[in-house]
Amino acid sequence: PRLKPWIEHVRFAVSKNPGAILIAHSLGCILVAHLAREFPDLPIAGALLVAPADVDRIGKTYPDLAGFAPIPIRKLPFPSIVVASRNDIYCDFDRARSLASAWGSELIDAGEAGHINIESGHGRWSDGFKLADRLVDLHYQQLAKQTMQQNSPNIETLYSV
Repeated sequence: PRLKPWIEHVRFAVSKNPGAILIAHSLGCILVAHLAREFPDLPIAGALLVAPADVDRIGKTYPDLAGFAPIPIRKLPFPSIVVASRNDIYCDFDRARSLASAWGSELIDAGEAGHINIESGHGRWSDGFKLADRLVDLHYQQLAKQTMQQNSPNIETLYSV
Protein backbone atom coordinates (compact mmCIF):
# COMPACT_ATOMS: atom_id res chain seq x y z
CA PRO A 1 0.00 0.00 0.00
CA ARG A 2 1.04 3.58 -0.67
CA LEU A 3 0.19 6.24 1.89
CA LYS A 4 -0.63 9.27 -0.28
CA PRO A 5 -3.13 7.59 -2.65
CA TRP A 6 -4.79 5.83 0.28
CA ILE A 7 -5.12 9.12 2.18
CA GLU A 8 -6.67 10.76 -0.87
CA HIS A 9 -9.13 7.90 -1.31
CA VAL A 10 -10.29 8.08 2.32
CA ARG A 11 -10.34 11.90 2.31
CA PHE A 12 -12.62 11.84 -0.73
CA ALA A 13 -14.91 9.23 0.86
CA VAL A 14 -15.18 11.23 4.10
CA SER A 15 -15.86 14.48 2.24
CA LYS A 16 -18.80 12.72 0.53
CA ASN A 17 -19.99 11.26 3.87
CA PRO A 18 -19.58 13.95 6.55
CA GLY A 19 -19.83 12.64 10.07
CA ALA A 20 -18.30 9.30 9.11
CA ILE A 21 -17.10 6.88 11.76
CA LEU A 22 -13.83 5.34 10.58
CA ILE A 23 -13.11 1.74 11.52
CA ALA A 24 -9.51 0.78 10.90
CA HIS A 25 -7.32 -2.24 11.52
CA SER A 26 -3.55 -2.53 11.66
CA LEU A 27 -1.99 -0.29 9.01
CA GLY A 28 -5.36 1.43 8.57
CA CYS A 29 -4.98 2.87 12.09
CA ILE A 30 -1.74 4.53 11.03
CA LEU A 31 -3.45 5.81 7.90
CA VAL A 32 -6.11 7.48 10.09
CA ALA A 33 -3.38 9.22 12.14
CA HIS A 34 -1.74 10.52 8.94
CA LEU A 35 -5.12 11.57 7.54
CA ALA A 36 -5.95 13.52 10.71
CA ARG A 37 -2.55 15.23 10.64
CA GLU A 38 -2.89 16.30 7.01
CA PHE A 39 -6.62 17.13 7.05
CA PRO A 40 -7.60 18.03 10.63
CA ASP A 41 -10.85 19.68 9.53
CA LEU A 42 -12.31 16.64 7.77
CA PRO A 43 -15.82 15.94 9.10
CA ILE A 44 -14.94 12.69 10.89
CA ALA A 45 -17.21 11.83 13.82
CA GLY A 46 -14.91 9.24 15.37
CA ALA A 47 -12.55 6.34 14.79
CA LEU A 48 -12.29 2.80 16.07
CA LEU A 49 -8.63 1.84 15.74
CA VAL A 50 -8.04 -1.89 16.15
CA ALA A 51 -4.58 -3.44 16.56
CA PRO A 52 -2.46 -0.56 15.24
CA ALA A 53 0.68 -1.63 13.40
CA ASP A 54 3.91 -0.21 14.81
CA VAL A 55 5.42 0.73 11.44
CA ASP A 56 8.23 2.58 13.19
CA ARG A 57 9.44 -0.83 14.38
CA ILE A 58 8.19 -3.33 11.79
CA GLY A 59 8.95 -1.10 8.79
CA LYS A 60 12.49 -2.45 8.95
CA THR A 61 11.20 -6.01 8.51
CA TYR A 62 8.48 -5.06 6.01
CA PRO A 63 10.02 -2.40 3.72
CA ASP A 64 6.69 -1.82 1.94
CA LEU A 65 5.40 -0.25 5.18
CA ALA A 66 8.31 2.16 5.64
CA GLY A 67 6.38 4.90 3.82
CA PHE A 68 3.93 4.99 6.74
CA ALA A 69 6.68 5.86 9.24
CA PRO A 70 7.04 7.85 11.34
CA ILE A 71 3.67 7.42 13.00
CA PRO A 72 2.05 10.81 13.72
CA ILE A 73 2.09 11.46 17.45
CA ARG A 74 -0.54 14.14 18.01
CA LYS A 75 -4.06 14.28 19.36
CA LEU A 76 -6.69 13.25 16.85
CA PRO A 77 -9.33 15.95 16.23
CA PHE A 78 -12.20 13.51 16.82
CA PRO A 79 -13.12 10.90 19.46
CA SER A 80 -11.32 7.62 19.07
CA ILE A 81 -10.90 4.23 20.66
CA VAL A 82 -7.77 2.09 20.31
CA VAL A 83 -8.22 -1.65 20.86
CA ALA A 84 -4.93 -3.41 21.56
CA SER A 85 -3.85 -6.93 22.36
CA ARG A 86 -1.18 -8.00 24.82
CA ASN A 87 0.35 -10.48 22.36
CA ASP A 88 0.10 -8.67 19.02
CA ILE A 89 3.25 -9.42 17.01
CA TYR A 90 2.89 -6.16 15.05
CA CYS A 91 2.59 -3.80 18.02
CA ASP A 92 3.39 -4.50 21.63
CA PHE A 93 0.86 -3.38 24.21
CA ASP A 94 3.01 -0.63 25.73
CA ARG A 95 3.51 0.92 22.30
CA ALA A 96 -0.25 0.73 21.61
CA ARG A 97 -0.88 2.41 24.97
CA SER A 98 1.59 5.14 24.06
CA LEU A 99 -0.11 5.71 20.69
CA ALA A 100 -3.55 5.81 22.31
CA SER A 101 -2.31 8.39 24.81
CA ALA A 102 -0.71 10.55 22.11
CA TRP A 103 -3.83 10.37 19.95
CA GLY A 104 -6.14 11.20 22.89
CA SER A 105 -7.85 7.85 22.40
CA GLU A 106 -9.57 5.63 24.91
CA LEU A 107 -7.59 2.39 25.22
CA ILE A 108 -9.35 -0.97 25.35
CA ASP A 109 -7.21 -3.90 26.55
CA ALA A 110 -8.30 -6.91 24.47
CA GLY A 111 -6.15 -9.28 26.53
CA GLU A 112 -4.23 -11.91 24.60
CA ALA A 113 -6.08 -11.59 21.31
CA GLY A 114 -3.22 -11.66 18.82
CA HIS A 115 -3.52 -9.20 15.95
CA ILE A 116 -7.32 -9.27 16.36
CA ASN A 117 -7.94 -10.78 12.94
CA ILE A 118 -9.02 -14.07 11.38
CA GLU A 119 -5.52 -15.53 11.69
CA SER A 120 -5.68 -15.02 15.46
CA GLY A 121 -9.02 -16.81 15.72
CA HIS A 122 -11.46 -13.94 15.35
CA GLY A 123 -14.50 -13.99 13.12
CA ARG A 124 -17.44 -11.62 13.34
CA TRP A 125 -16.43 -9.36 16.21
CA SER A 126 -19.51 -8.33 18.19
CA ASP A 127 -17.43 -6.28 20.66
CA GLY A 128 -16.21 -4.20 17.72
CA PHE A 129 -19.78 -3.40 16.72
CA LYS A 130 -20.52 -2.32 20.30
CA LEU A 131 -17.49 -0.04 20.34
CA ALA A 132 -18.50 1.50 17.01
CA ASP A 133 -22.00 2.08 18.41
CA ARG A 134 -20.40 3.81 21.40
CA LEU A 135 -18.59 6.19 19.05
CA VAL A 136 -21.87 6.96 17.27
CA ASP A 137 -23.55 7.67 20.62
CA LEU A 138 -20.66 9.91 21.66
CA HIS A 139 -20.90 11.81 18.38
CA TYR A 140 -24.62 12.47 18.88
CA GLN A 141 -24.01 13.56 22.49
CA GLN A 142 -21.42 16.06 21.27
CA LEU A 143 -23.80 17.36 18.60
CA ALA A 144 -26.55 17.80 21.18
CA LYS A 145 -24.17 19.64 23.50
CA GLN A 146 -23.06 21.97 20.69
CA THR A 147 -26.67 22.64 19.72
CA MET A 148 -27.59 23.45 23.32
CA GLN A 149 -24.63 25.82 23.64
CA GLN A 150 -25.52 27.58 20.38
CA ASN A 151 -29.18 27.92 21.33
CA SER A 152 -28.75 28.91 24.97
CA PRO A 153 -29.70 32.52 25.69
CA ASN A 154 -26.99 34.96 26.57
CA ILE A 155 -27.14 35.81 30.30
CA GLU A 156 -26.42 39.48 29.61
CA THR A 157 -29.38 39.58 27.24
CA LEU A 158 -31.67 38.08 29.86
CA TYR A 159 -30.72 40.70 32.44
CA SER A 160 -31.07 43.60 30.04
CA VAL A 161 -34.74 42.83 29.31
